[in-house]
Amino acid sequence: MDLSIIVPAFNEETSIAEVLNRVLILSFDGLDWEVVVVDDGSFDKTAEILNGFSKNARLKILTHEKNQGKGAALRTGLKGSTGGIVAFQDSDLEYDPRQLPALVREVQEGADVVYGSRFLGRVENMTFLFYFGNKILSLCTGLIYGAKVSDMETGFKIFRREVLDGVVLESRGFDIEPEITAKILKKGVKIKEVPIDYKARAKAHKKITVGDGVTALYTLFKYRF
Repeated sequence: MDLSIIVPAFNEETSIAEVLNRVLILSFDGLDWEVVVVDDGSFDKTAEILNGFSKNARLKILTHEKNQGKGAALRTGLKGSTGGIVAFQDSDLEYDPRQLPALVREVQEGADVVYGSRFLGRVENMTFLFYFGNKILSLCTGLIYGAKVSDMETGFKIFRREVLDGVVLESRGFDIEPEITAKILKKGVKIKEVPIDYKARAKAHKKITVGDGVTALYTLFKYRF
Protein backbone atom coordinates (compact mmCIF):
# COMPACT_ATOMS: atom_id res chain seq x y z
CA MET A 1 0.00 0.00 0.00
CA ASP A 2 1.33 3.43 -0.96
CA LEU A 3 -0.92 5.68 1.12
CA SER A 4 -3.05 5.28 4.24
CA ILE A 5 -5.52 7.98 5.27
CA ILE A 6 -6.38 7.61 8.95
CA VAL A 7 -9.71 9.05 10.10
CA PRO A 8 -10.39 9.08 13.87
CA ALA A 9 -14.08 9.43 14.70
CA PHE A 10 -15.99 9.90 17.92
CA ASN A 11 -19.70 10.75 17.79
CA GLU A 12 -19.54 12.30 14.32
CA GLU A 13 -22.91 11.18 12.98
CA THR A 14 -23.54 14.58 11.37
CA SER A 15 -20.35 14.63 9.30
CA ILE A 16 -18.68 11.22 8.95
CA ALA A 17 -20.66 10.20 5.85
CA GLU A 18 -19.80 13.42 4.01
CA VAL A 19 -16.14 13.14 5.01
CA LEU A 20 -15.92 9.59 3.65
CA ASN A 21 -17.86 10.46 0.50
CA ARG A 22 -15.36 13.24 -0.21
CA VAL A 23 -12.32 11.12 0.63
CA LEU A 24 -13.35 8.05 -1.36
CA ILE A 25 -13.66 9.94 -4.65
CA LEU A 26 -10.21 11.53 -4.39
CA SER A 27 -7.39 10.82 -6.83
CA PHE A 28 -3.78 10.41 -5.71
CA ASP A 29 -1.75 10.21 -8.93
CA GLY A 30 -1.92 6.46 -9.32
CA LEU A 31 -1.10 5.61 -5.71
CA ASP A 32 -2.53 2.45 -4.18
CA TRP A 33 -4.38 3.84 -1.16
CA GLU A 34 -6.67 2.94 1.71
CA VAL A 35 -8.84 4.72 4.25
CA VAL A 36 -8.63 3.53 7.85
CA VAL A 37 -11.46 4.79 10.05
CA VAL A 38 -11.16 4.31 13.80
CA ASP A 39 -14.51 4.53 15.58
CA ASP A 40 -13.38 5.59 19.03
CA GLY A 41 -16.26 4.20 21.06
CA SER A 42 -19.00 6.34 19.50
CA PHE A 43 -22.42 6.03 21.11
CA ASP A 44 -24.40 8.00 18.52
CA LYS A 45 -25.13 6.72 14.98
CA THR A 46 -21.49 6.87 13.80
CA ALA A 47 -21.07 3.08 13.85
CA GLU A 48 -24.34 2.58 11.98
CA ILE A 49 -23.29 5.06 9.31
CA LEU A 50 -19.86 3.45 8.98
CA ASN A 51 -21.54 0.07 8.49
CA GLY A 52 -23.14 1.51 5.37
CA PHE A 53 -19.64 1.94 3.90
CA SER A 54 -18.38 -1.48 4.96
CA LYS A 55 -18.55 -3.00 1.46
CA ASN A 56 -16.16 -0.42 0.03
CA ALA A 57 -12.94 -2.31 -0.67
CA ARG A 58 -10.82 0.76 -0.05
CA LEU A 59 -12.16 1.25 3.47
CA LYS A 60 -11.04 -0.43 6.67
CA ILE A 61 -13.06 0.16 9.86
CA LEU A 62 -11.45 -0.36 13.27
CA THR A 63 -13.37 -0.01 16.52
CA HIS A 64 -12.67 0.84 20.15
CA GLU A 65 -15.26 -0.60 22.48
CA LYS A 66 -14.91 2.45 24.73
CA ASN A 67 -13.84 6.01 23.98
CA GLN A 68 -10.08 6.32 24.49
CA GLY A 69 -9.26 9.69 22.91
CA LYS A 70 -7.96 11.01 19.61
CA GLY A 71 -4.39 9.98 20.33
CA ALA A 72 -5.41 6.40 21.01
CA ALA A 73 -7.49 6.37 17.81
CA LEU A 74 -4.59 7.64 15.70
CA ARG A 75 -2.25 5.10 17.26
CA THR A 76 -4.72 2.30 16.46
CA GLY A 77 -4.98 3.63 12.92
CA LEU A 78 -1.22 3.66 12.51
CA LYS A 79 -0.96 0.06 13.70
CA GLY A 80 -3.80 -1.03 11.42
CA SER A 81 -2.52 0.70 8.28
CA THR A 82 0.15 -0.30 5.79
CA GLY A 83 0.81 2.73 3.59
CA GLY A 84 4.29 4.07 3.01
CA ILE A 85 2.74 7.52 3.33
CA VAL A 86 0.39 8.24 6.22
CA ALA A 87 -2.14 11.09 6.27
CA PHE A 88 -4.40 12.22 9.11
CA GLN A 89 -7.91 13.42 8.25
CA ASP A 90 -10.32 14.65 10.92
CA SER A 91 -13.93 13.50 10.70
CA ASP A 92 -15.73 16.77 11.43
CA LEU A 93 -15.39 18.61 8.08
CA GLU A 94 -13.36 21.47 9.57
CA TYR A 95 -10.64 20.23 7.24
CA ASP A 96 -11.99 19.63 3.74
CA PRO A 97 -10.62 16.27 2.46
CA ARG A 98 -10.43 17.70 -1.05
CA GLN A 99 -7.24 19.46 0.03
CA LEU A 100 -5.47 16.18 0.78
CA PRO A 101 -4.10 15.35 -2.72
CA ALA A 102 -2.07 18.56 -2.83
CA LEU A 103 -0.57 17.81 0.58
CA VAL A 104 0.24 14.20 -0.30
CA ARG A 105 1.85 15.39 -3.53
CA GLU A 106 4.37 17.37 -1.50
CA VAL A 107 5.50 14.11 0.13
CA GLN A 108 5.61 12.36 -3.23
CA GLU A 109 7.89 15.13 -4.44
CA GLY A 110 10.36 14.71 -1.60
CA ALA A 111 9.09 16.17 1.69
CA ASP A 112 9.33 13.89 4.72
CA VAL A 113 6.57 15.58 6.72
CA VAL A 114 3.90 18.01 5.54
CA TYR A 115 1.57 20.03 7.76
CA GLY A 116 -1.43 21.81 6.32
CA SER A 117 -1.23 25.21 7.97
CA ARG A 118 -4.47 27.05 8.70
CA PHE A 119 -2.57 30.22 9.50
CA LEU A 120 -0.83 30.34 6.13
CA GLY A 121 -4.20 29.86 4.44
CA ARG A 122 -7.75 30.96 5.16
CA VAL A 123 -9.45 30.55 8.53
CA GLU A 124 -13.21 30.92 9.04
CA ASN A 125 -15.27 31.03 12.24
CA MET A 126 -12.40 30.35 14.65
CA THR A 127 -12.98 32.11 17.96
CA PHE A 128 -10.36 34.55 19.19
CA LEU A 129 -9.55 32.25 22.14
CA PHE A 130 -8.77 29.27 19.88
CA TYR A 131 -6.92 31.48 17.39
CA PHE A 132 -4.77 32.99 20.13
CA GLY A 133 -4.20 29.63 21.82
CA ASN A 134 -3.09 27.96 18.60
CA LYS A 135 -0.76 30.86 17.82
CA ILE A 136 0.82 30.67 21.28
CA LEU A 137 1.32 26.90 21.05
CA SER A 138 2.94 27.21 17.62
CA LEU A 139 5.19 30.03 18.84
CA CYS A 140 6.24 27.94 21.83
CA THR A 141 6.97 25.00 19.54
CA GLY A 142 9.35 27.18 17.54
CA LEU A 143 11.06 28.57 20.63
CA ILE A 144 11.46 25.21 22.37
CA TYR A 145 12.56 23.19 19.35
CA GLY A 146 14.24 25.84 17.21
CA ALA A 147 11.95 25.20 14.25
CA LYS A 148 9.56 27.43 12.33
CA VAL A 149 6.06 25.96 12.72
CA SER A 150 3.01 28.16 12.17
CA ASP A 151 0.34 25.55 12.99
CA MET A 152 1.50 22.79 15.31
CA GLU A 153 -2.05 21.67 16.16
CA THR A 154 -3.23 21.20 12.57
CA GLY A 155 -5.33 18.12 11.88
CA PHE A 156 -3.72 17.75 8.45
CA LYS A 157 -0.43 15.93 9.05
CA ILE A 158 1.19 13.76 6.36
CA PHE A 159 4.32 11.64 6.87
CA ARG A 160 6.59 9.19 5.20
CA ARG A 161 6.07 6.17 7.44
CA GLU A 162 9.79 5.75 8.05
CA VAL A 163 9.80 9.14 9.79
CA LEU A 164 7.80 7.51 12.57
CA ASP A 165 10.05 4.45 12.76
CA GLY A 166 11.41 4.23 16.29
CA VAL A 167 8.98 6.90 17.52
CA VAL A 168 6.93 5.55 20.42
CA LEU A 169 3.69 7.49 20.73
CA GLU A 170 2.08 7.53 24.17
CA SER A 171 -0.67 10.16 24.16
CA ARG A 172 -4.30 9.11 24.27
CA GLY A 173 -5.98 12.49 23.89
CA PHE A 174 -5.49 15.69 21.90
CA ASP A 175 -1.92 15.91 23.23
CA ILE A 176 -1.02 13.50 20.42
CA GLU A 177 -0.52 16.58 18.18
CA PRO A 178 2.28 18.19 20.21
CA GLU A 179 3.77 14.78 20.98
CA ILE A 180 4.12 13.87 17.32
CA THR A 181 5.51 17.30 16.47
CA ALA A 182 7.97 17.23 19.37
CA LYS A 183 9.31 13.79 18.56
CA ILE A 184 9.64 14.52 14.85
CA LEU A 185 11.54 17.73 15.50
CA LYS A 186 13.80 16.02 18.06
CA LYS A 187 14.76 13.55 15.31
CA GLY A 188 15.87 16.51 13.21
CA VAL A 189 13.16 16.03 10.60
CA LYS A 190 12.04 19.20 8.83
CA ILE A 191 8.33 19.96 8.66
CA LYS A 192 7.12 21.52 5.42
CA GLU A 193 4.01 23.66 5.79
CA VAL A 194 1.46 24.20 3.04
CA PRO A 195 -1.44 26.68 3.23
CA ILE A 196 -4.91 25.19 3.69
CA ASP A 197 -8.45 26.48 4.17
CA TYR A 198 -10.14 25.78 7.49
CA LYS A 199 -13.70 26.32 8.64
CA ALA A 200 -14.28 25.87 12.36
CA ARG A 201 -17.54 24.29 13.43
CA ALA A 202 -19.87 25.81 15.98
CA LYS A 203 -18.37 26.36 19.42
CA ALA A 204 -21.01 24.13 21.00
CA HIS A 205 -19.67 21.15 19.04
CA LYS A 206 -15.98 21.72 19.75
CA LYS A 207 -14.30 18.91 21.67
CA ILE A 208 -11.04 20.72 22.44
CA THR A 209 -11.02 22.80 25.64
CA VAL A 210 -8.73 25.38 27.23
CA GLY A 211 -7.45 22.55 29.41
CA ASP A 212 -6.29 20.70 26.30
CA GLY A 213 -4.25 23.76 25.37
CA VAL A 214 -2.52 23.74 28.75
CA THR A 215 -1.83 20.01 28.36
CA ALA A 216 -0.39 20.63 24.88
CA LEU A 217 2.04 23.21 26.24
CA TYR A 218 3.10 20.84 29.01
CA THR A 219 3.58 18.09 26.42
CA LEU A 220 5.90 20.27 24.34
CA PHE A 221 8.12 20.89 27.35
CA LYS A 222 7.95 17.29 28.57
CA TYR A 223 9.28 15.76 25.36
CA ARG A 224 11.94 18.43 24.90
CA PHE A 225 13.57 18.04 28.30
